[in-house]
Amino acid sequence: MRNIFPAVIGTPWCAPIKYVKHGSVSCSAPTGQQHKNVMGTRCKIRCKQGYETQSSEVVCMASRRWSSNYACQEVRCPKLNMPVNGGYKCSDGSYFNSRCEFFCAPGFGLKGQKTTTCQHNKAWSAGVPTCVDMDPPKIKCPNLKDKWAEPGKLTARVTWDTPEGVDTADGILTDVVLKGKPSKSNFPEGLHKLSYTVFDRAGNKGSCRFTVRVRVRRCSQLFAPDNGYMNCDSDGDNYGATCSFKCTGGHELSGSAARVCQYGLTWSGTETKCSPMNINVGVRTAAALLDQFYEKRRLLIISAPTAANHNYRFQMTNLQHAQCGLDLRHVTVIEVVGTYPAQIGRIRHTVLPPGLALQLRLLLRISQRSFQMVLVDKQGTDKQRYPFPITAAELFTTIDTFPLRKDEMVLQQEAGQTCHS
Repeated sequence: MRNIFPAVIGTPWCAPIKYVKHGSVSCSAPTGQQHKNVMGTRCKIRCKQGYETQSSEVVCMASRRWSSNYACQEVRCPKLNMPVNGGYKCSDGSYFNSRCEFFCAPGFGLKGQKTTTCQHNKAWSAGVPTCVDMDPPKIKCPNLKDKWAEPGKLTARVTWDTPEGVDTADGILTDVVLKGKPSKSNFPEGLHKLSYTVFDRAGNKGSCRFTVRVRVRRCSQLFAPDNGYMNCDSDGDNYGATCSFKCTGGHELSGSAARVCQYGLTWSGTETKCSPMNINVGVRTAAALLDQFYEKRRLLIISAPTAANHNYRFQMTNLQHAQCGLDLRHVTVIEVVGTYPAQIGRIRHTVLPPGLALQLRLLLRISQRSFQMVLVDKQGTDKQRYPFPITAAELFTTIDTFPLRKDEMVLQQEAGQTCHS
């Protein structure tokens, strides 16, 4: 048999590798033959950056095929993971030099590198970023108009709907916190600042502020009349407030005893005045005279047989310097001097008829022959008799123990009524 192997040696065998796209090739025959594709030829493959081949060297095999694929294929990076609550967009998929840009869903912000590029070493230039909830939630506070206090009150009940927050990310809110009084509370007069704060699961917070203003309708200020007292409820001049008036002893009230602040900010009724008592000495009996002082004034009746009586003169001199204290204690002094029919009665500058002065002595059982002094309270009760003069201080001490006098002292103290001497 003829040996055919020598005919194979040196004979072109594999398909020649003349050109490698995206790379270069360098071949050498086993015995230096001219043809670079005979059996046993070895070819070294070099790829451009970004390309790779299965094997850097291929050999022409007896099967007339190269030992492996020698094409330069583009480098490919691993597939990127999708960021939670986000995504990415690439220029050329996962191939070499492909540039991928990451984005996040509305309400989320990117934490990490915004872009990454596939490198020649099959690695991405940057890792996958994360999408975090960075946007604060939003909340809109109520818009409230001014509230007016109710009649007789200095507060107003204010009601509003609790606002709901909106989260631009996952829509889940954890808490809504109010700083200030809650809805349906009574707010006092003035401006009140409140706020709502809402939180999302990421700890971001959003806030809004609003105000509540409470106004009180008020009338012009009233004042106590001269020689009188004023007592008001509520705040004294607000809508619905009532002010009542009383006169000091010895004065009579004219006008309205009580006035109310009305919705139109005017006072009901008419101006209140306290006028001095008009004592009628033309009455027929002493009882009718005393009735005029009932619940208004205390009486101090001073009786003496003559104006020259030593005790009488001493007593009147002592009381002349104590007129303020007498007025403060609502005391009216009645003098009855002399014996009938020459006796004279007097209430300050008003003269009593002799017959009325006699009736007064008889009614109170006062002797015409000696000095005597009788203290009568506002209820017409004979409280104290003095057969001799006393000082004003002693008289005032006695009057100040009367139960009704204690209430008067409280009112006078509140009104600032006092004697300085």
